[in-house]
Amino acid sequence: MTIYPLTPPLTELLMLSIVNRGDSYGYQISQCLKPVSSIKDSALYPILKRLSEHGYIEAYDKIFQGRNRKYYRMTETGRIYYKMLSDEWHLHQKAVRDIMAGAGEPQIAPNTMERAGDFKNE
Repeated sequence: MTIYPLTPPLTELLMLSIVNRGDSYGYQISQCLKPVSSIKDSALYPILKRLSEHGYIEAYDKIFQGRNRKYYRMTETGRIYYKMLSDEWHLHQKAVRDIMAGAGEPQIAPNTMERAGDFKNE
């Protein structure tokens, strides 16, 4: 069960992370994503196509057990995009951890809580 949905940038980050480790094919990518996403092939392949159209990955065909299989490999542009997404993800994780740890709690002015009750019946 996945309760935290993947945003499009996070999905791209994860897909690029998989391809960055080594050339990968669609089914392999979908299996790696399974623990955090229930992404269907009908959604996966358009994302791979978009990443390819933007020059972040490139596709090539390779024969595997007598059948043609499409593999994806990272491009230099893809590495730059991947680093940007990765850096942003780490900043986001830190912000979430800080909130969960109580850091950055808003400062409540004296008597603010009492005044907040004044607006309940409006």
